[in-house]
Amino acid sequence: MADLYPARWWHTLEDGRMQCDLCPRDCRLHEGQRGACFVRQRVGDRMVLTTYGRSSGFCVDPIEKKPLNHFHPGSSVLSFGTAGCNLACKFCQNWDISKSREMDTLADAATPERLAQVAAELGCKSVAFTYNDPVIFAEYAMDVADACHAAGVKTVAVTAGYIHAEPRREFYAKMDAANVDLKAFTDEFYFKLCGAHLAPVLDTLVYLKHATDVWIEITTLLIPGHNDSGTELGALAKWVATELGQDVPVHFTAFHPDYKMTDLAATPAATLTRARRIAVDNGLKYVYTGNVHDTEGGTTFCPGCGNAVIVRDWHRILNYRVTDDGCCRECGAGIAGRFGKFERPFGPRRVPVRLSARTAAGAS
Repeated sequence: MADLYPARWWHTLEDGRMQCDLCPRDCRLHEGQRGACFVRQRVGDRMVLTTYGRSSGFCVDPIEKKPLNHFHPGSSVLSFGTAGCNLACKFCQNWDISKSREMDTLADAATPERLAQVAAELGCKSVAFTYNDPVIFAEYAMDVADACHAAGVKTVAVTAGYIHAEPRREFYAKMDAANVDLKAFTDEFYFKLCGAHLAPVLDTLVYLKHATDVWIEITTLLIPGHNDSGTELGALAKWVATELGQDVPVHFTAFHPDYKMTDLAATPAATLTRARRIAVDNGLKYVYTGNVHDTEGGTTFCPGCGNAVIVRDWHRILNYRVTDDGCCRECGAGIAGRFGKFERPFGPRRVPVRLSARTAAGAS
């Protein structure tokens, strides 16, 4: 049964409680209790993952929607998530999925092998674990990743990076790319608005960059008055440039009022433009704006000659000037990322998929 699938990374305490060792929350559970993520539960003398093989829905998306601008640009990705999350962000943009406490919302079911098969049939370059954080359904995501790799399909984690060292090592060994949500650059923000801490996220980013071959990009959702000051944005950019490198792409995206923060206005486009300029001035080579129509902010510029090599409007690629081996067609300078043969881009559309039946989505 899916609701009794054995979970990993836990141990029993002297007082009889069971501690989950997956993420820094270190939830300590009595019989029948669930962790803060809602999907990891103590049942008798073991921990179970209640959402193994159960999804909040599948869609074929452009890879740029994850957002990943340097990981096989223009390709399509089969995206899915489950219920639950191990953070408590008051501004969650996917709260209807990540904060769900109704298992009945998990309408689609798929074995790892079936999911990989469908991705290949639809012509998807990769499968993305997204909508909620795949850390909390790591066992399922890792099994799906194994099946995907056997079928020649790559894997993408869209995550907040809030995970302990041991499961982090095993989880990311299965991933080809990750977009890590760096929600702010102060611990105060993480504690007050996310119920978490900044340091574990920074540790994950450093680990990914220096100890793995995972392609990483970073996203920061800018919330007016909370994480958009020039001082904080400058500190964030300097840290990325120093600790991760100038080639790591950073996306600044626009907040819209949602979940428990409906009293704020949406992020002005000017804030995103300012953030992008600050990051570029601090040495970052690839900085993007998101959730807005901003061709310049969506375009990849060659760090060698300065020419536009991938022109984008939102998730639509308008012009592509990168060789198959990832170089600028004008000057030959290398463009950081994972590239290959560029064909007709998938485009900005999202196509819902039901795994119980074949679909022509990939050919549309």
